[in-house]
Amino acid sequence: MKPDWNTIDTVLLDMDGTLLDLNFDNHFWQYHLPRRYAEHHGRDHDEVRSELMRRFKAHEGTLPWYSVDFWTDELALDLMVLKEEVAHLIDIHPGVPEFLAAARAGGKRVLLVTNAHHKSLTLKMARTGLAAHFDAMITSHELGLPKEDVTFWDALREVHPFDPARTLLVDDTIAVLDSAHRYGIAELRAIARPDTQQPERAPTRYAALSSFHDLLPL
Repeated sequence: MKPDWNTIDTVLLDMDGTLLDLNFDNHFWQYHLPRRYAEHHGRDHDEVRSELMRRFKAHEGTLPWYSVDFWTDELALDLMVLKEEVAHLIDIHPGVPEFLAAARAGGKRVLLVTNAHHKSLTLKMARTGLAAHFDAMITSHELGLPKEDVTFWDALREVHPFDPARTLLVDDTIAVLDSAHRYGIAELRAIARPDTQQPERAPTRYAALSSFHDLLPL
């Protein structure tokens, strides 16, 4: 499970489902937002939920899918206000603070690389206090490409140079890991249980962490 840390200079870490429990995002998009949208329009909740799931699915894997501003405009609701209503669900996965501290102490360059919108990033960093652990935090919206697009990694290297052959990426999204694999990032790890309220996922081609303790010690 652990890479040869002597061959790793840079650690790229996803946020939602990787460092943070995906329960917050799943609950927000699948239940809280549809409920509040139904209340706002005086419509049936189940009908609204089915409609919104179809609309979300149509944009899956694209920048709009991840954009707070896009959905605020599309749904005419202030999504950040609604996210604050359930922000108590934002939580850190086991072993994350210990791993981040060890990576920095071990001289690794640690970058948070997320598809999340910058407003969501700000909310979650304020809630978790993890920001101080990173050399930089980059959102795909800054680069104009989602991580599922293999050219994302070129765009990332232009602003934060790294050697793919000496890099570890941890991400819960298989399409992102596939993109990184095609690009040539050497060490790739998935997350066995992105949402702690759901069972572990079926195995994939990527080794999956049960917790970040699996990567320790450096």
